[in-house]
Amino acid sequence: MDIQKDTTAKQRYEKLAADRFHFLDRARDCAELTIPSLIPDESFSESSKLYTPFQSVGARGVNNLSSKLLLLLLPPNSPFFRFSISGKAKEELDQQKEVKASVEEALGKMEREIAHKIERLALRVSTFEALKHLIVAGNVLTYLPKEGNMRVYPLTQYVCTRDSSGTLLEIVIKENISPLSLDDETRAELEGQYKDDESLDIFTHIYKIPDKKYYVCQEIKGIKLQTSIGTFTENNFPYMALRMIRVDNEDYGRSYVEEFLGDLKSLEGLSQSLVESAAASSKVVFMVKPNSVTRKSDLAQTRNGDIITGTREDVTCLQTEKQYDLQIVERSISKLEERLSFAFLLHTAIQREAERVTAQEIRYMAQQLETSMGGVYSLLSQEFQLPLVNVLMKRMQQTKEIPTLPKGSVEPVIITGIEALGRGNDLQKLREFVMEIMNVAQINPQIAQALNTQDLVTRIATGLGIDVEGLIKTQDQLQAEQEAAMEQQQEAMMTEKTMDVVGPAAAEAVKNEVAELMS
Repeated sequence: MDIQKDTTAKQRYEKLAADRFHFLDRARDCAELTIPSLIPDESFSESSKLYTPFQSVGARGVNNLSSKLLLLLLPPNSPFFRFSISGKAKEELDQQKEVKASVEEALGKMEREIAHKIERLALRVSTFEALKHLIVAGNVLTYLPKEGNMRVYPLTQYVCTRDSSGTLLEIVIKENISPLSLDDETRAELEGQYKDDESLDIFTHIYKIPDKKYYVCQEIKGIKLQTSIGTFTENNFPYMALRMIRVDNEDYGRSYVEEFLGDLKSLEGLSQSLVESAAASSKVVFMVKPNSVTRKSDLAQTRNGDIITGTREDVTCLQTEKQYDLQIVERSISKLEERLSFAFLLHTAIQREAERVTAQEIRYMAQQLETSMGGVYSLLSQEFQLPLVNVLMKRMQQTKEIPTLPKGSVEPVIITGIEALGRGNDLQKLREFVMEIMNVAQINPQIAQALNTQDLVTRIATGLGIDVEGLIKTQDQLQAEQEAAMEQQQEAMMTEKTMDVVGPAAAEAVKNEVAELMS
């Protein structure tokens, strides 16, 4: 596939932008009723004014849902993935049951190292911004450079194409930069092509090539920057074009807000009417009968305690008499707010306010999101979490931060939805298994003896994310202690038998002799 030979990145962007128009138009409608600054109008500039909604339910819902998704995608206290052994390595490990626990322990250490890397990169700030774009616009592009923070590109800055299965085929990113931000090599390539006081459009062109790779190149003024040319494998691809709701045979996703756009529009209209009606009702206007004794000027200029000439019946206060109509509007607004609160999970406090969130809380939140949002979280796990882990794992292996594993032996697995996150789910299942075994052991005590307690303790520690080095005795230490205990038991048994057969004096002599032999 080399359709880019005869066209520049700018031409490809302009051509593919036509297919993006309808998705971008709907995204602007959704942003206007939630957070207008996310997807402003095309003519928007720094001096322009954004639309101010008459209700805040949309903004509160987007921020609330983004926070919950962020907590699930990047949990603060545990890895959101686990390493699964596959291929021949799994077959060999199944034959060596005694080393399975130690292998699990080593994989747990790698998981924690990658989780610490995510903490050091401070990805949550960028991810939170990306999630808001996903919920409102349905699409967002993220880029994880080798240095620096994650970049977030809204739908207004990129175009893309996909195949029928949703695999990315092409991405074109449009950015506006200052010539002052160019490095010396780029300046040399563009010499004489720009003015120092003009802003430049830089296009990043990414498209799929054979051998499961992606070609990347940047262009300015139609000139390819040689320093930007490179390739990425699928497992090391730092660009993630995320979708909120996937639709087959469409290059872009659908937004979550779009599904509730009708309620948001109704709420916006009724809220505007209520505000304007309340403002009109609060206005105080006095009316004076024509040709009355009471003069308007006297009434307007009077102060407290003044005396004027007039008749009480000449002056009346204007009443709108719209109380009943306003009550109907308020009831309608209340119903709409209730429906939207359920849609954006504003009605439940899924997470308690605490620094550390337990695995059970995360599991419950994942279940709530899965049931409420129709598996949206599962889609994000495959399009965001898994590529993120793959990119970080490859980079950390190159920098020797984690050991390089044999190709095809270990692969990251994202545990999503009701199944909980990370090894916390395995730990919960392990606890339930032990409880069931203990219940059965009350009937048949021999069942408990079938448990391998050493392996059980190691797996529990791994599930809790605890490094057991120096904490749990090794197999050699346990064997040495068992041998010492057996020697002491044998010595005691020999002494007891001797005392039963001979007298105390003889027994003492035999005891001393046995002690010498044992030493």
